[in-house]
Amino acid sequence: MTIIADKVRRLAPYVLIFGLLGAVYLLPPDTSLGEVRKAGVLRACMPPSYPPLVTGDRDAPGIDVEMLQALAKNLGVSLIIASNPAIGQDFNPRNWHVTRAQCEVLGGGVVASPLTKSFLETTAPYAQTGWALVGPKLPADLQGRRVGVLTGVSGLDRLALSSYLRARNAELTVTADVAEFVEGLRAGRFEVGITEWLLAGQLAAGNGWSVAWMPAELPRYPVALGLWKGDLTLKRAIADGLEKLRRDGEVARIIARYLGARAKSDAARSIPSEMILFAQNRTCEHVIGRREQSGDPSGGGQDCNQHSGERS
Repeated sequence: MTIIADKVRRLAPYVLIFGLLGAVYLLPPDTSLGEVRKAGVLRACMPPSYPPLVTGDRDAPGIDVEMLQALAKNLGVSLIIASNPAIGQDFNPRNWHVTRAQCEVLGGGVVASPLTKSFLETTAPYAQTGWALVGPKLPADLQGRRVGVLTGVSGLDRLALSSYLRARNAELTVTADVAEFVEGLRAGRFEVGITEWLLAGQLAAGNGWSVAWMPAELPRYPVALGLWKGDLTLKRAIADGLEKLRRDGEVARIIARYLGARAKSDAARSIPSEMILFAQNRTCEHVIGRREQSGDPSGGGQDCNQHSGERS
């Protein structure tokens, strides 16, 4: 009996391993891509407005909307958008109360963070978000400056931004919307504005302004599209579609429609492109934080603006 018991103990791990491997083959096949194609529609959950990712403008619906329209076309289906105001206001997707019954893909404020990935699958990031400076002229530092802030619906860390600005004795004006924010900068009510990076880029492009990241101590987040866990065939098709759009230059063209194409030659050289959107490791780090640390108001001779411009 002892010999038999010893053999059973030795064989038990192998039985368990082969049992688990066998169970994998009993799992139902992933039909997510087939179901989308059968229905003829790709349903996307997005906030009603999160410019420039989602604008609500039929003629210029937003970066994420245009990319999903292109992806849907690549799959041979049409795109249907389900509006969800909670998306983007909080970076925790569990708080969005979104379900599979509503959509197959999520956009307009999805960040590829560990928290998101614990709940959703994500595509490769195609942009970054975080706090950014924007205005006609960007100061070398924010010490004692008059600063306008537009938080909008973004889920960025407002407490971290508030603490950073208070430590520099900045005079804050919190604006209610984009119109007030832009008018305050134009009228000189504040010297510089702070808002979400992608929106800042859009405003800079539209007004001939400069834009730069806030210091790296304020978090930045990779922007992506979200899909449900287990939908591997659909995720693979979306990822392949995004790569095709990138190779064909369509992603860069979509981005440029919202963030680029200023008439001045210096702006033309710095229109956001794959260099910014697909190579986040090359984004500028030598902004205000480094200047403060080094005491060099020139930033070491390199300009970290997305759109070039003088600094006061």
